[in-house]
Amino acid sequence: MWREFLSLYGKRAAGAAIGLFFGLLYLFVGFWDMLFVALLVAVGYWVGVQKEMSNGPIVPWRKLWELLTDRFRPFK
Repeated sequence: MWREFLSLYGKRAAGAAIGLFFGLLYLFVGFWDMLFVALLVAVGYWVGVQKEMSNGPIVPWRKLWELLTDRFRPFK
């Protein structure tokens, strides 16, 4: 019975479970804390996607450093 239910309505059940989780999170810790958790999840997802798409570093530190030092150099 459960296998048939999950095969037919598995994505709806997962969506409802996620909604219930965020609803309980809002209820117990508050709205802004919930938004912060959602932000962390989104950043983690973005980092994972970036890592899957490329083999290099996620943030090009050398290029960023050159951009900042060239832009904010006091005496050009």
